[in-house]
Amino acid sequence: MKKIQILGTGCRKCGLLAETAENAAKALGLEYSLEKITSLDDIASFGVMFTPALVVDGTVKVLGRVPSIEETKKLLC
Repeated sequence: MKKIQILGTGCRKCGLLAETAENAAKALGLEYSLEKITSLDDIASFGVMFTPALVVDGTVKVLGRVPSIEETKKLLC
């Protein structure tokens, strides 16, 4: 099961990244869990200074932007 985490304070881009990640995971037929992390202390613990950020299985994959659904699919594999 893929563990997908969205790091961000709840801005519009954070919501869009969560939606994109969920749509990409569903399109790939992955089993996944999706967690939104909004605490600044928790976000900082990943070493992230720019949000939104996409974390897959504990590895930060994207910072400060929302990738396309096609790019997100590649990041989830």
